[in-house]
Amino acid sequence: MNEKKTNSEFKFLGKSIPTITIFYGLFLIVWGILVSFLSKSESVTSYFPSFLGLPIFISGLIANNIPEKRKSWMHIAVTFGLLSALGGTRFFMKMSDGINYATLSMLMLFLTGTIFTFICVKSFIRSRKARENS
Repeated sequence: MNEKKTNSEFKFLGKSIPTITIFYGLFLIVWGILVSFLSKSESVTSYFPSFLGLPIFISGLIANNIPEKRKSWMHIAVTFGLLSALGGTRFFMKMSDGINYATLSMLMLFLTGTIFTFICVKSFIRSRKARENS
């Protein structure tokens, strides 16, 4: 039975959603640190991607390691993914300033947050349909 559940699990590019969540969280954490370092920014706001990435990363780890809590932790992760996308919409207000580290981070948050949220929603829909069919 467990084998069947694993085979029917929603995957994106061959990876489970908690695994994608872990990698996405790590990506955001590293991005925020690198951009802050490269831009020599003294503003805490340059770490905004890292601040969003940390709870995403932790949620992915817990969802991956405690399957019975997966649903709750993935909902927490997608909430922060949506916040990433929404935070990234600031790019459209600042794009007239040109592309710099700050606007590039905003664009990255918008694009990756939107994609991550979309993937999670597709996974949630598939899980709900699987539950209804069983």
